[in-house]
Order: sequence, then C-alpha cells, then structure tokens
Amino acid sequence: MSKRLGALTHRWVLLAACTLVLLPGASHGLQDPTRPPGLEETAAKPAPERALALDSILFSKDRRVAVIEGEALREGQGFDNVRVIRIYANRVLVTDNGRERVLYLERLPQVRGTQ
Repeated sequence: MSKRLGALTHRWVLLAACTLVLLPGASHGLQDPTRPPGLEETAAKPAPERALALDSILFSKDRRVAVIEGEALREGQGFDNVRVIRIYANRVLVTDNGRERVLYLERLPQVRGTQ
C-alpha cells in the first residue's frame, strides 16, 4: 500500500509541476489586492513628438546660432523644454522633453531660370 501511495503521490507532484511549467501565464492575470485601483492607467505615457520648426542656422567659426520656432538660441540655451545641444552647418541637435532629436532645415524649392 505504501508503494502504491508513493507512486500516486509522485504522479500528482509530476502533474502539478508540469501544469506550473506549461501554464505560467495564468498567474499574470492575478491582481494584487493591496494595490490601489487604477494604478496601471496612471503610468506616464511618453508625450507625442511635437513639430519643431528650424527656421535658420548661423554657422561660423566664432558664432553658432539656431533659430527654432522664432527663438534665436546658442548651444546650451533653450525654451519650453527644448534645449540646443549642438549646432551644425545643416542641422541642430536638441533635447525635447528629455529626448534627443535632430532638426533639419527645410529645402527651398529650386527655381529654374528662363532663357
């Protein structure tokens, strides 16, 4: 009887272990009863990327200025959570709400000359 009970217990333990291994997703559906309701919905979502217009770049060996949204800014300066990190001849590296972005000048339309 003891041998039979040991074999039966062994089978149940094996079945329980296989169930836990094969169905791990079932435990993810459980919620912590001590967690306040609605906590999952209040997680910070990243703000959508806003459109920033790079109006012009003044680039020389002595001076670098970028005009962004009508504001003339040097490297290190900023406005409205936008900070200029580096000014290049054709682009500007900025942080916008903590995220790095690269702003490019818009290309002007090419006008063909008449003969």
